[in-house]
Amino acid sequence: MVASLTLLIFGPTLGPPAPGSAIQLLPWYVAAYLLVGLCIFGPPGKIPSLRQALVFLLPGVLLVPLALLNVGFWAGGWLLGLPAWGLLLSRWTSESRLRPLDVLKFLALLVLGLMIFTFNVIYPVFSLGLFLLPIIPLVRLAYPEYQARRLQAALEVILAVAAVVIAFAVPTPEGSWSSPSTYAGGAATAGLMIAFWAWRLPRRSRGVQLHDGAVI
Repeated sequence: MVASLTLLIFGPTLGPPAPGSAIQLLPWYVAAYLLVGLCIFGPPGKIPSLRQALVFLLPGVLLVPLALLNVGFWAGGWLLGLPAWGLLLSRWTSESRLRPLDVLKFLALLVLGLMIFTFNVIYPVFSLGLFLLPIIPLVRLAYPEYQARRLQAALEVILAVAAVVIAFAVPTPEGSWSSPSTYAGGAATAGLMIAFWAWRLPRRSRGVQLHDGAVI
């Protein structure tokens, strides 16, 4: 989420799309994409299957030509839902199929998230979502199993605080409709909303395993 948010902060500061602006953003987009993938698939210590990796990367690859043609910052918009997309795919196994209904719900929430991000520039009611980024890992420190992962907890807190500081440190470009902190607040609220939905999805399997080994 922090990686996605950082790119969305710097994107609006470029002002009107200029020749080569998307190319300058492309390395950051790729780095953010890979970092989100590492955060989703890395902690379990299990390398994603070829199917999971291809489906995870495919939307980002397809959006690169649009970005290079300066047809809006669609690649940055996709990053709003990328953490949730990764969570959804991480549960796609041979025992738990990826339901088309869940994909449709994800796309609907992504559209809603893009609307929140867009209209927050005019009505910045969702900007407070930015401060949830450091609050969430601090609250999670109350759980013993999270305290045991000290390195992960420390990194999450540091990166979240850094995202908030950067959002307020970047100056507002001349002629811009809104400040980077407003863009960041809308992005954080939208991204956390979609990721929270994906995180709460129950894990499913093809059957119920009984103690005697029978599968229903």
